[in-house]
Amino acid sequence: PYAFESLAEFGLYAILGALAALVAVAFVRTLYWAEDRFAEQRCIPEWLQPAIGGLLLGLLGLAYPMVFPALRYENMPHVFGGGYEPISAALTNHVAIGGAFLLIFIKMLATDFTLGSGGSGGIFAPSLFMGAMLGSAVGGLFNAWLPGLTAPPGAYALVGMGAVFAGAAHAPLTALIMLFELTGDYRIILPLMLSVVISTLIARRMLAGESIYTLKLARRGIRLRSGRDVDVLESVRAEEVMATDIDTIRADATLSDLSRAFSQARRRGFPVMDASGLLAGIVTVADLENAIQRGMPLETPVADIAVPFEDMLYAYPDESIGAVLKRMGTRGVGHIPVVSRQNPRRLIGWIWNHEIIRAYNIAVARRSELRLRAQAMQPDSVVEGMRMLDVHLAEGDPSVGLALKDLHDALPENCLFISIHRDGRTIIPHGNTMLRAGDRVTVLIDNQAADSLRSLLTQAGAQGRLPAASHGEDQTGESQSDSSER
Repeated sequence: PYAFESLAEFGLYAILGALAALVAVAFVRTLYWAEDRFAEQRCIPEWLQPAIGGLLLGLLGLAYPMVFPALRYENMPHVFGGGYEPISAALTNHVAIGGAFLLIFIKMLATDFTLGSGGSGGIFAPSLFMGAMLGSAVGGLFNAWLPGLTAPPGAYALVGMGAVFAGAAHAPLTALIMLFELTGDYRIILPLMLSVVISTLIARRMLAGESIYTLKLARRGIRLRSGRDVDVLESVRAEEVMATDIDTIRADATLSDLSRAFSQARRRGFPVMDASGLLAGIVTVADLENAIQRGMPLETPVADIAVPFEDMLYAYPDESIGAVLKRMGTRGVGHIPVVSRQNPRRLIGWIWNHEIIRAYNIAVARRSELRLRAQAMQPDSVVEGMRMLDVHLAEGDPSVGLALKDLHDALPENCLFISIHRDGRTIIPHGNTMLRAGDRVTVLIDNQAADSLRSLLTQAGAQGRLPAASHGEDQTGESQSDSSER
């Protein structure tokens, strides 16, 4: 029953593969969106969040048959559990086109409620469910448009199962072998391979190479390629360490202006900006020295000696520092501009050698944090009796605005501040590091002192136990000596 009817169907299976990729990407993005929204609800204890997710799931199960009477059920909602009965109905051509389309998104929402709130479950069965519904709906439409030239909707449902799972998990071989074992029919393998490969390629492109499994690690700074951890600098993006307070010089400025700018800023290079504020090139001290040696007048415009944009090296904010460092090494340069992908002439940051060093420190701190977390879960590890504690700071918390050195006398013993996650960046904390609202502070601490530290940092009752802020803060609440963390 799962054979294809004509060669023309290969084009239809290619369309199914592309649609499966879109469903897989939507599934991944909405799942992590739901996780983020639940994580932001600090007023709701973590142990209570799965109960709220279950409540939302129950309300969804009650509501959707009322809104869509065609999806009424007798015993249990279609989207509860593994959904194997609806999958079987799709494979045997017993699901209506409209109902199948609706069930894709209802199942996606049900899974987001469950997993996003911290409930127990997986993504394998939901992926198969959504793929079966997608294939059944698309196959039904193809049958209506091209009767006699297409296989039954059940064949498309089977291929859709593999294509959505492959797009979400980036596991095309797993999908192929799994479905071949389910059917034992090699005649469906060619269209299945086509849809699975197309879905995987599109989803990989749209998710920047991350799958539903590896994206969680990537969000924590660990990036895997082919199942292996990549170089340490591959885990830090350019936007995390680039300097955004950049000294620039206009293209129509003179060499005299350039010399004065170099002496004042103590930089060895400047981005050159045109009259409209877009990046036109880059000029270095070496360019200025060469111009003076050639006897060029001091009234010469900077644009005449600068490296033009077309010959420049530049980086994008979402690139890894490892990739940026390799690019810098090809020409032996010590700095590189960071530009927008949408408009490469729009300058948004700058990376110098010391930013590379800071990126390495951040990457090492992330690895240390994750290693300590893993060790803390091992009963016989060297950190027995310790735990990793994440403390989220909000406006009004007594520790906000204080430097870590101000907290020293009030901190419990056996307490080590590992990292501070702020505005998408990881900061290695020092004594002068100021705590801000919105920070997620990660601490290695003795189990018995964890509640005491959380109370000290976040509860109003700790106000009297904390000192006043140190002098020397700037207007942002960060000490001047901590400016390198920007």
